[in-house]
Amino acid sequence: MAAITTLKDAIQENVKSGDTVAFEGFTHLIPFAAAHEVIRQGITDLTLIRMTPDVIYDQLIGMGRVKKVVFSYAGNPGVGLLRRMRDAVENQWPRALEMEEHSHSAMAQAYEAGASGLPCAVFRGYLGADLKRVNPNIKSVTCPFTGEVLAAVPSLRPDVTVIHAQKANRKGDVLIEGIIGVQKEAALAARRVVVTVEEIVDDFGGLHPNLCILPNWTVTALAQVPGGATPSYAHGYYDRDNSAYLEWDKVSADRDLFTTWMQENVLDATPDAFADRIARLKETAA
Repeated sequence: MAAITTLKDAIQENVKSGDTVAFEGFTHLIPFAAAHEVIRQGITDLTLIRMTPDVIYDQLIGMGRVKKVVFSYAGNPGVGLLRRMRDAVENQWPRALEMEEHSHSAMAQAYEAGASGLPCAVFRGYLGADLKRVNPNIKSVTCPFTGEVLAAVPSLRPDVTVIHAQKANRKGDVLIEGIIGVQKEAALAARRVVVTVEEIVDDFGGLHPNLCILPNWTVTALAQVPGGATPSYAHGYYDRDNSAYLEWDKVSADRDLFTTWMQENVLDATPDAFADRIARLKETAA
């Protein structure tokens, strides 16, 4: 059964320096609050996995917490570059960054292989692509039954997967509504799973039981963090803060401005800041 705890304790007890960590979410439910707590606690030398690294990975990289990223497309969604990631790759600021790039399909297949306890994923892919020239973890295998040449990549088995969801019940079962990415596969592939949610409820009464995407036995720690996905959105709870993504493009373009912003908005902030921001967004919308 999942341990219901605080965000601070969930991260402190389950994410360690040197870990391989996946912060997953697709379009919405991106676990910003949890990643900010990792930054505040000074956890470092991380290998980060994510299908589409966005602003939260830019922040982790810019704060020097990351030694390697395993990813597919990376960018500030709808805006452009991840400037802190680019600075780390091109100028080694604040530290050098290793990269292992894959296609979206390969990442999804590798998570599923990890969730299945398999050493690798085999699939049709990378035909005519040059990515395997710079990624030695992209291999080819020949099907023993048909002779077809297929792509193979190592399975993804994070030490920790961190996700955000709408609801959990008091047993620790987790409910995700709206767009679902690879949260389920990433959680089942991991050794430990930390989940933040908008609210913890007594039960999922009135909802179809198949909506429970993660049963409590798959979850290590669970914390209630209202607004924990902002500036991304949580379907049914709050909208995407588009202005924050536009602002980030300017903030991340300058090292000093980035450092100041992170000090004020992350290092000196608390998880309650997320709930406060959501309240302000709702007031503005009204």
